[in-house]
Amino acid sequence: MGKNEKKEVQPPPKDVFEPLLLEIQSVETVVLMLSSSEEKILAQACGALYKFASKGDENKVTLFGLGAVEHLYKLISHGDPIVRRNAIMVLGIMSSNHDVKKLLKEPDVTDSLISKLAPEEDVVIHEFATLCLAHMAVEYTAKNQILKQGGLEPLIRLLDSPDPDVQKNSVECIYLLVQDFEIHAAVCALNVIPPLLQLLESEYPVLQLLALKTLEVISKDTETRTVLRENEGLDCLLKILANNQFSDLHVEALAVLGNCLEDVHALQMIQQIGGLKMLLSFVGASTVPDIQKNAAKAIAKAAYDSESRKILHEEEAEECLIKVLETGNDGVKVAASQAISAMSVNSASKRTFGLQGIPQLVQLVSNDNEEVKEAAVTALANLTTASPSNACAVAEAEGIRPLVNALNAERDGAVANAATVLTNLATQDSLRVSIQGQAIMGALTEPLRSTSSQVQSKAALAVAAFACDADARAELRTVGGLRPLVELLRSKSEEVRRNACWAVMVCANDEPTAVELCRLGALDVLEEINLSRGRKSNFSKAALEKLLDNNLPQKYSRMGWLSSSDVIADGFYDCGKTMPGVKFFSLEELSMQELSDRRATIFINAKAQDDLAAGEKAQDSSSEQTTSSPISRKSTKDKGRKGRGEKEEEKPKEVIQITPKVQEEIDPETSSWLPPPDFILLDYIKDASKTILPLRTTREQVVALAQLVADKMGGPIERDRLDDFSWEIHISEVEFELNCNVVPIGRVRKGTFCHRALLFKVIADRIGIGCTLVRGEYNRAWNEVKLIEDSPQGAPRLLLPPREYIVDLMFEPGSLIKQGSAEADLYKYITS
Repeated sequence: MGKNEKKEVQPPPKDVFEPLLLEIQSVETVVLMLSSSEEKILAQACGALYKFASKGDENKVTLFGLGAVEHLYKLISHGDPIVRRNAIMVLGIMSSNHDVKKLLKEPDVTDSLISKLAPEEDVVIHEFATLCLAHMAVEYTAKNQILKQGGLEPLIRLLDSPDPDVQKNSVECIYLLVQDFEIHAAVCALNVIPPLLQLLESEYPVLQLLALKTLEVISKDTETRTVLRENEGLDCLLKILANNQFSDLHVEALAVLGNCLEDVHALQMIQQIGGLKMLLSFVGASTVPDIQKNAAKAIAKAAYDSESRKILHEEEAEECLIKVLETGNDGVKVAASQAISAMSVNSASKRTFGLQGIPQLVQLVSNDNEEVKEAAVTALANLTTASPSNACAVAEAEGIRPLVNALNAERDGAVANAATVLTNLATQDSLRVSIQGQAIMGALTEPLRSTSSQVQSKAALAVAAFACDADARAELRTVGGLRPLVELLRSKSEEVRRNACWAVMVCANDEPTAVELCRLGALDVLEEINLSRGRKSNFSKAALEKLLDNNLPQKYSRMGWLSSSDVIADGFYDCGKTMPGVKFFSLEELSMQELSDRRATIFINAKAQDDLAAGEKAQDSSSEQTTSSPISRKSTKDKGRKGRGEKEEEKPKEVIQITPKVQEEIDPETSSWLPPPDFILLDYIKDASKTILPLRTTREQVVALAQLVADKMGGPIERDRLDDFSWEIHISEVEFELNCNVVPIGRVRKGTFCHRALLFKVIADRIGIGCTLVRGEYNRAWNEVKLIEDSPQGAPRLLLPPREYIVDLMFEPGSLIKQGSAEADLYKYITS
């Protein structure tokens, strides 16, 4: 072609679009571009959205609302590496948004993210994929999703990445994942310890910090601690603690070390290389509260092992802990008190703390911080257990009042341990008296009502410790502490039931408290417990026995027998057999009921009234009239029968005077009401004392007493004439005369088996003859006595064991029937 010839320009193909440069200012348009099929447009759109999303959370919300996330998680698997990289960058920056995280938890999306952790992927993709997973791992369901889809292994592998951002996201994600205890074993199995220890040598503090935090969580497992020791992890930790340039890492390093010290082997290793002295110096010398706190926690964890406690004592750890009790930081005080609690199991440490640390702990009991108070009281509980000297030290430090006040603390642990300390102090009589002077029973009432089984148990134990004194039992009744104690017998906790039974057993040592416990339902609950194979115990049996031993009316009514050691006192009454579940009425309640045809209640009250006796000297004390008038509160008129040489009636005015004088003798703390004295019974007892006590042998005394009882109650009865002995009519007449179903035994002049056996037992108890009282069926009752057999005539006198006899009070009064014989069965009517 020549020079002057022009070159012909070819027109472009008709199907090719010329490049078009547009300035887009709408984010909606950019989101629409994510649907493009052109790689360059996709890459540019993702790049623009990354810049937009990085500007703030509001922009992330906007993109989510425009549906950008659905497009982006598809693009992270795009064939073009630039599109894939830019898309995951946008997704990573948006993954901090809550709604975005919910979409990322979809199984296919999570799986796609995990696949981007493959070694062949670009480091930027690694960075933002791990960022997505780290944001997701905050939630429990996402953790399981990542674990199930195999995300742990690639995350651990990326801890060795050359890129610090990838390392940071990976270790942060692992740290969040291991918050779930079930993932600990899986992480350890994938050999996570070496790369984490490698991160401790990183030049980036954030990587060191995250590695320590992760180690702190997973080193709570024994197997992990073993692996950590085998990989020289203790040396790494001690190097950090020895380097002041790493002071910002000391708190976390001490937390990891504390876990390691739970194993005595770790403590021994640290002691050998001088690390233990360094640890103790952090407790006593550091000025950073968090460092002191974690160092004290490390000691506390180590002290749970007996061998470790010995090592700590050898290194004089007690002095450091006592010193930091006086710091101004509450967290340090708590940690030091907890360490003291753990170390006090060692007897030598307990003595050391007792000599130096108890005054400081007592001061902390009054601290306004409830956590400090709980930790201090717990330490005192451990220090005073089985240590009388430490208990005295608490009292000398004026700790009784603060401990009583601590029974009203907000935290259950403080209340329970305060009760424990007071219980420990109560083992010494002088201290127990001092505590009782602080109204301890009133202070224990609220803990008895607690919903915490720990508090309930310790409060019941404290009640048992202090209720050994009558004044304390009276105080417990007055403040209403018996009702919640009875409620604890129903507890589902075996420990609470056991301690409540013990407390009931101690409280039932006097009749007023035993009666009140029975009124509140303790007897019914204990009977129910003792019928259960799973709940009954020696404690419940002992509580029931003690409760009945000091409430003889109910014992005789329910059990149908009284032993020779059960001495019938004034106030006893026999209202017949009571079936389980049926309310047992008090004598006062029975006396207030309307006259009816039911069985008469026979009561005992031979209490001497000197002032009344002087006023009645002109009258015969056996007069039925003087005993009848005060019984009924409904009657205004006496219908007494004529006594020996007495007038047939007394003036109502004189009768009315009896009741106030008698009631003046009543102790308001023990009873609000008592029946009037039975002067006829009092005369029976006086006669027996004069005529029977002087007899030479017990056998003679028993025979004489049987004859006296029979004589007072209608004399001998022929066996075939028993049905003609109209004792029922006589009793009914007495009830009608008294206008009351409650009858003093002195008024019973025609008594059958049950009346005679009761009178025999009453008088026998007063003059020192041991006998039982047994209830049979159909108004039968009898007394059993033990008598020593005489040696056969001519034989040498031998000390033979006593034999049991039933005392005949009906047919041949004074006759002794051998127990177990046919005659004895006949006397009982074979119906018991």
